[in-house]
Amino acid sequence: MKHAIILITGALALIAGCGNQTTQTNAPVQPKWKGAAYHIAFGAPPAKPNPGGLTIPPIKYTANPDALENRVDLVVQFDTSGVKRDTPVMDQMIMAPVDISGADGALPADYVNTASSELAKMLGSYCMKGKIKISVALARSSLSITANDEQVDAKRVSDWLPIELVFKNPHAKC
Repeated sequence: MKHAIILITGALALIAGCGNQTTQTNAPVQPKWKGAAYHIAFGAPPAKPNPGGLTIPPIKYTANPDALENRVDLVVQFDTSGVKRDTPVMDQMIMAPVDISGADGALPADYVNTASSELAKMLGSYCMKGKIKISVALARSSLSITANDEQVDAKRVSDWLPIELVFKNPHAKC
C-alpha cells in the first residue's frame, strides 16, 4: 500500500509537471497588416487599347479590414520632363471619388477608362508622346481636385504604384 501511494504521488507529479511551467516571451507582437491601409496592383492590360492613345491597366486593391474606405479618389502623377514649354505644367491629376467596397476588389473599369482618357487629353495638350512614367495612388474622397503634394500625402491610403506606359498622341499638331 505504501508503494502504491508513492507511485500515485509520483504519477500525479509527473502529470502536473514540476515547478512553474509558464513561459513568457518578450518578443513584440507583429501587426496583422503592414504598410498603408490599401495595397494596390495593376492587372493585365486590356486587349483593346483606349482610343485616346493611353491605357491605364486595371487597378486592383487589397485593404486592411480594420481601415476600410467606402469612397476613394485615384491620384495620378506623371513625369513632365519631356514637355518642351516655357510655362509651368501640371504633373498630377486627381479623379472624382468612386465607390468601393470590401477588402479585395478593383476600381471600376469605366472609372479607370475615364482616367486614361483624361490623362491622355492632358498629355496631348502638352504635346507629349512615347513612354510616359506615371504613378497612381488611392486617397480619401475628401481630397480636393486641386490638392498639392502635401495634401495628397496627408490623405493617401495606399503607397504610390509606378508604371511606364506608351502614349500615342492622336494630335497631328505636335
